Amino acid sequence: MPACLIQNLSLLLFTLVASTPRLLTTAHYSTSAPFPASSPNALSEWRSARATYYAAADPRDAVGGACGYGDLVKAGYGMATAGLSATLFERGRICGACFEVRCVEDLRWCIPGTSIIVTATNFCAPNYGFAADGGGHCNPPNSHFVLPIEAFEKIAIWKAGNMPIQYRRIKCRKEGGIRFTVDGSGIFMSVLISNVAGAGDVAEVKIKGSRTGWLPMGRNWGQNWHINTDLKNQPLAFELTGSDGVTLTSYNVAPQNWNYGQTFEGKQFES
Repeated sequence: MPACLIQNLSLLLFTLVASTPRLLTTAHYSTSAPFPASSPNALSEWRSARATYYAAADPRDAVGGACGYGDLVKAGYGMATAGLSATLFERGRICGACFEVRCVEDLRWCIPGTSIIVTATNFCAPNYGFAADGGGHCNPPNSHFVLPIEAFEKIAIWKAGNMPIQYRRIKCRKEGGIRFTVDGSGIFMSVLISNVAGAGDVAEVKIKGSRTGWLPMGRNWGQNWHINTDLKNQPLAFELTGSDGVTLTSYNVAPQNWNYGQTFEGKQFES
């Protein structure tokens, strides 16, 4: 088993309410220059890293993460996820990005011709009690992925342990629309943004009520965004900008009678 410990930055789980109706929204897309790419879905070239794996003590456990998605299965991410070292995690700005990962350089353990696609959902904390080239797999400057064993075993034999890999950013493909889980109290509102296609990682969020203009939201942590404004009894619209500069606007995401603890669905980025 690898020594890397995945840090859970919060015990707060934002529940995706399955019974909440999905509301019709409208949207517009802005254009931006594409990333340099070697294929239509690639946002970056192949780069070198290493990967280890973890296995939950009980498969029924809800696996959370430092991006705030909570139960990854209920949130729709399943086991196609990854925890990233500090060098890659970018203090949570990378949350939601998608990567293609393949095993390389070790013919004993690699499963030839295979690759997996994973979403960044967690953080692999540094362990400064070990050297970066020893047990401190996630110490800077290492580029390191921690995968669920279910994902790891699709590209390598589990006995491999700490494996050399290659990875590249790709566009995310998601079923359905972007999900907005609204929480908070009083005038404090927190919105968890999940199931994002396209670039996957959200760089900027604005919110609008029927009695306000567009208001910028601040990144609380991961993909949790917050604002201190009374927006109760107003239908809500959201404007998201991905790390690729593409902007998507969804109107009437939440109805006038929305409540904290509910999840709503908006339009989706093109993938």
